[in-house]
Amino acid sequence: MDLDKTIRLADIVPESVVDGKGIRMTVFAQGCRRACKGCHNPETWDVHGGKEYPLSFVTALAEKNPLLDGLTFSGGEPFLQADAFATLGEWCHAKGLNVWCYSGYTLEALKEEAKGSEAFGRLLAQIDVLVDGAFIEEQKDMTLWFRGSRNQR
Repeated sequence: MDLDKTIRLADIVPESVVDGKGIRMTVFAQGCRRACKGCHNPETWDVHGGKEYPLSFVTALAEKNPLLDGLTFSGGEPFLQADAFATLGEWCHAKGLNVWCYSGYTLEALKEEAKGSEAFGRLLAQIDVLVDGAFIEEQKDMTLWFRGSRNQR
């Protein structure tokens, strides 16, 4: 497992209870092509924004908290950096942590992409809970657990 790989991130929230069940570390990918109207994180859209980190930086931060249940990959769009996020997911599972992932793409679209992308397939294999689908402002619902709009699953 190559933890020297780099990953471009918008932010890391060391402890969160709103990005999945349990105590989580949320890793916000930098870069998204969807540009959903009303997006909660428009600052993550620029693929050249944020900052590059070695995966070892992210894993070292996670190891500092023995109470973590898992990591959440959010964004931006984690699948734009599928290889790095797949490696991070593999590390999580090796450490007994679970993986949640938010993607603007549906599971069906991701599975189709995985047919031509080994990295997509590797990342999909590491995800324990996927929240999929574009954010649709007209379907925004603040009563939903771990989702922003009713179309998301």
